[in-house]
Amino acid sequence: MQLKQAIVVYKAGDKLSRSWAEKAAQHLEERGCRVMIGPSGPQDNPYPVFMASVSQPIDLAIVLGGDGTCLSAARHLAADHVPILAVNVGGHLGFLTESFDRFADLNQVCDRLANDQYAMQQRMMLQAQIWEGIRSDSQPIGDRYVALNEMCIKPASADRMITSVLEMEIDGDVVDQYQGDGLLVATPTGSTCYTVAANGPILHPGMEAIAVTPICPLSLSSRPIVLPSRSVVSIWPLEDRNLHTKLWMDGVLATSIWPGQRVEVSMADFQARFILLQDHYSFYQTLREKLAWAGARIQYNNNHRPG
Repeated sequence: MQLKQAIVVYKAGDKLSRSWAEKAAQHLEERGCRVMIGPSGPQDNPYPVFMASVSQPIDLAIVLGGDGTCLSAARHLAADHVPILAVNVGGHLGFLTESFDRFADLNQVCDRLANDQYAMQQRMMLQAQIWEGIRSDSQPIGDRYVALNEMCIKPASADRMITSVLEMEIDGDVVDQYQGDGLLVATPTGSTCYTVAANGPILHPGMEAIAVTPICPLSLSSRPIVLPSRSVVSIWPLEDRNLHTKLWMDGVLATSIWPGQRVEVSMADFQARFILLQDHYSFYQTLREKLAWAGARIQYNNNHRPG
């Protein structure tokens, strides 16, 4: 990897994350790399400034924080194919990030990056577009939204819990009408986040597929469904007189949706690129450790495999 231009992002408001971001920026600058550094959080978005300030491609993004910081980086950098080294510094679960132990020796990390001693993992992303009008005569409105984990269509109100009524089509065919808390449309990466909490399926991140999961549906027949990656999921809000239905991307508010509009969710035409420093990445080990599966806590002798 050529380290000519890099960005370093840290979790806003976290002193440890900022401290290590400054150390990483110093190490890169000592190697002749131009570095831009800034915080990322609910009130801080450094990426538009970063992207407007560059005249050549960004070779590397070092992202220090938790999964939320990592998701924000993927949404803003994936379309430009920027490799992301995400490290759990100041985060909590750290499902998407490298362990801090692999990052603590910054000289070694920089050497490995410069000498291409790492793996690159690509992860599918979703895109969403709002359309207005009947299907035969509808027009796209607003921005295109992207997500690494999931798109969520659910209502929000400051003073009461609202039941949503949503109709879903897949590739133009009506599938069902859902009454409940909302719908999740997730990537394999997002299947271990909100989707698994809503009793949806867990998908390996190496797959290209879309999982649709109802959130607390009022019908026992409403079940999760896994779709081919080229499917287009269309969701129409119904019975929303007070206009509370929202589109959320990775848990961040994207826009409001009105009756007469629909959300079309499909696979994005680009993928997020993550740098892996660990010698042997195992998704199944991550499941055992991060989700604290029972087999990780109950120890039995294993005679068929060396210790």
